Amino acid sequence: MDLPEAPPADTKDWTWVLERPCADCGFDPAAVPASTYAAAIEDDAARWAEVLADPVAGRRPAPGVWSPLEYACHVRDVHRVMAGRVRLMLGDDNPVFANWDQDATALEERYDLADAAVVRRELAEAAAEAADLYRSVAGGAWARPGRRSNGSRFTVESLGRYHLHDLVHHRWDVAR
Repeated sequence: MDLPEAPPADTKDWTWVLERPCADCGFDPAAVPASTYAAAIEDDAARWAEVLADPVAGRRPAPGVWSPLEYACHVRDVHRVMAGRVRLMLGDDNPVFANWDQDATALEERYDLADAAVVRRELAEAAAEAADLYRSVAGGAWARPGRRSNGSRFTVESLGRYHLHDLVHHRWDVAR
């Protein structure tokens, strides 16, 4: 089976969104207290359930542009990856995160062939797990560090903001 035309690889370093609002989606990192991460993740998952209820959610709006279903697969995986990173940060001292090639994952996992009902369930489960994890963070644990292999440094709190931007941005991607 032929693969559909893949969207261009995302090679941007999005860590800048921790310092200033995103001009595209409007996410403002300064406006998001850590105490709201769990509720924001749960709210976002409910919105994705609505997106995935559309019978044409698997249709790409243009060649080389992900369908809403493919974006939902990515969001599900973002929850999984970020939850794993938060667990590492809470359990280890200054861990280095394994690299995640989101574009390779989309191709390997065949996001384009996913079943919307399955993705809706999996996204809800991954979001609930991530929300519960953020809800469990207390006091000084928000400042526990971790870093990507490229040297980008995060705390649990800043990783949560980075995580939330990804969610907001992809809802914006689907809406436009």
